[in-house]
Amino acid sequence: MGVTQTGTKDVAVPLKAKKTGFLRDIVKNKVLYIMMLPLLVVLFFNNYLPMAGVLIAFKNYQYHGNNFFENFILSDWVGFKNFEFFTATPDAFTITRNTLGYNFVFIFLGLVISVLFAILLNEIKNKFLSKFYQASMLLPYFMSWIVVSYIVFGLLGEEKGYVNKSLLPMLGMEEIGWYAEPGKWPFILTIVNIWKLTGYNTVIYIAAIAGIDQEFYEAAIVDGASKFQQIKAITIPLLKTLMIILTLLAVGKVFYSDFGLFFQVPRNTGALYDTTQTIDTYVYNALRNLNDVGMASASGLYQSVCGFVLVMVSNLVVRKIDPDQALF
Repeated sequence: MGVTQTGTKDVAVPLKAKKTGFLRDIVKNKVLYIMMLPLLVVLFFNNYLPMAGVLIAFKNYQYHGNNFFENFILSDWVGFKNFEFFTATPDAFTITRNTLGYNFVFIFLGLVISVLFAILLNEIKNKFLSKFYQASMLLPYFMSWIVVSYIVFGLLGEEKGYVNKSLLPMLGMEEIGWYAEPGKWPFILTIVNIWKLTGYNTVIYIAAIAGIDQEFYEAAIVDGASKFQQIKAITIPLLKTLMIILTLLAVGKVFYSDFGLFFQVPRNTGALYDTTQTIDTYVYNALRNLNDVGMASASGLYQSVCGFVLVMVSNLVVRKIDPDQALF
């Protein structure tokens, strides 16, 4: 028996009366469920059915027959042996450090810079200039990493690069072998990543700011709040939910790296591997010659599981701090 309070009297209500069974809910909302059915079918075949492929990570996949399923059935089970390819390598610490380090820096700087630019662009009263700046910032997002890599090479190339041949001599400095000094690439890759992606993230935050009720700002102006106080007391708190959601989604991918950024921009230069090699580029370089499907699947499964655990832990931390801001 459950107890509910009505006015000053407590009324006993059977718990069964409160519960709505799953079947009853389907009957009640059958039209909505019918509309949702095609999407569930697509979701199952596109997102869940391929998950069976993770079993390849535990097999020594060999080409025995003429199709994938025959090869899969006839291949031997090898347990966690495929995972040794990654965990036993002497470069495991370096590539894990690079992958996690870069991603956490990208998440932090991407969040701060994007919110800052969104607030600044929102304060521009000239609509033409505001749209022009937004479009200019968004343009790099649509460039492929191949194009970006050539832009970077045009700037940093040793023989004809603008920096070495024009900028540094102008400042009275010696030329730098950019593609031979790994210590400089954490800064170069961070700048390139921020330059390319800040515009896209800024547009998302500008859209969120545009949705804030203007009455909040009008009330703050009546109370004598300065522009900085309005941003601090209204804009940033109302953006907090979006910032947390985007950060949690980004945390789920910290074991992945942008292949184009880390492979194309440094031009896969061996001398730079100490600071440019990540899990994705390492796996690609290693498996390009081995052509081992099992090892590639093991690497992908390792990244997915670690990302899933990080999202769950991050969401748990957020829920402990502020339950209303958690994803689930």
